[in-house]
Amino acid sequence: MNPYANIQPLHFNGVHFDEALIQKYNQQAPRYTSYPTALEFTPILDGAEHDILVNKDPSSPLSLYFHVPFCRHLCYYCGCNKIITKKNSDAGDYLDHLIKEIRQKKSLLKGNSVVKQLHLGGGTPTFFSDEELTTLWDFLQDEFEFAPDGDYSIEIDPREMRPSTLEALRNSGFNRLSFGVQDLAEQVQIAVNRIQPEHMVRQVMAEARRLNFHSINIDLIYGLPHQTISSMAETVRKIIDINPDRLSVFNYAHLPERFTAQKRINDEDLPSPADKLTMLGNTINALSDANYQYIGIDHFAHPDDSMAIAQRQGRLHRNFQGYATLGECDLLGFGVSSISQIGQHILQNHTDLNTYKRMISDGQLPAVKHIKSQPKDELRRHIIMNLLCHDRLDFAQINEQFGIDAKSYFQDELARLHEMANDGLVKLSDTGVDILPKGRVLGRSVAMVFDEYLTKKHANRFSNVI
Repeated sequence: MNPYANIQPLHFNGVHFDEALIQKYNQQAPRYTSYPTALEFTPILDGAEHDILVNKDPSSPLSLYFHVPFCRHLCYYCGCNKIITKKNSDAGDYLDHLIKEIRQKKSLLKGNSVVKQLHLGGGTPTFFSDEELTTLWDFLQDEFEFAPDGDYSIEIDPREMRPSTLEALRNSGFNRLSFGVQDLAEQVQIAVNRIQPEHMVRQVMAEARRLNFHSINIDLIYGLPHQTISSMAETVRKIIDINPDRLSVFNYAHLPERFTAQKRINDEDLPSPADKLTMLGNTINALSDANYQYIGIDHFAHPDDSMAIAQRQGRLHRNFQGYATLGECDLLGFGVSSISQIGQHILQNHTDLNTYKRMISDGQLPAVKHIKSQPKDELRRHIIMNLLCHDRLDFAQINEQFGIDAKSYFQDELARLHEMANDGLVKLSDTGVDILPKGRVLGRSVAMVFDEYLTKKHANRFSNVI
């Protein structure tokens, strides 16, 4: 029996917002899309990517990720390296380079690993024309074997789609969508340079429902300029009425010294930390009342969504795209700055577009950074990911899988959890550690207790838990 399975009634939400405890334990922490985290990257050795691809286990299915870095509009809250172009053209020869990279990597793989997941992110993948998106999909169908019940998703920008785009995506084989709304208040949209009226959001949702996309995610952000407690509550009320299958509700981190676009946001227009915390609490309560299941780290889903079901059945995972229902896959990333995770190896492509394109044109594999996890990393990754996905650390399962005495091995970490236990965030027992409803919003703070890489040199590189 899966010790992390915890079948619950469909009205399960299981999260309690305690403002005082959140203020006490709110701290900078990694998002743990991997362990070790990307902060541990080192320059890759010559020939290492070739060897990693050649030695990939062909029995492990594949998850494919494609990074499309282009946008036509600069959103001022953005903290990503996106390429803004207002030309009415395609993304130049970027698709050609993607296809060359796919051929390079695919030629090195042994066997015939089945693709179970695919995601196009960015940037704005719908920056590609409908014809280019179809060309990419058709090429991938020729190169790989796709599982008929796989999860094939794409991020879209409702402002940057042709009338035929959603239908072209669905006809190709995409079955899941994600798109950003961030906020529906006009004053907020103007302040962050993302004008996206409510009627546009509703129109996209209605068309996606008509085309029978299996799961639709909407992103919101709290803490944006000119947001108020009441305006954020009104946005959440309208989004609940629009009824996405999944929701991601992110904290806006204002770091203009690191992200140039954020310099266009005035500090005095931002809500106070106290108001931000109230916005988050109100949002969690409103979504729980609307029967959304709290997944963890900003994410919510309808109880009948595949992500919520996977969590209740102990099958949820995290990777560089966030929470995933099929975590046994090797991840192959394509495009500038994309990340791959193959067995014990994590690799990142060059982050400069021109350098990436030059490497591909010269027949070079594009990874320039690398992490190889050690057995002790595998143990701690297992613990961190199960805490964040299933709110539990099961001693018996860990002992059996890793051949250790977990209570003895982690005696220092368990001692550090006693204060959280006294505050009702976690429950410590002879069988394991359980994150309680009060602790779920602070899951990253619990997980980081088991992260042995955390040092002062990384302290200013994380975002706050809340």
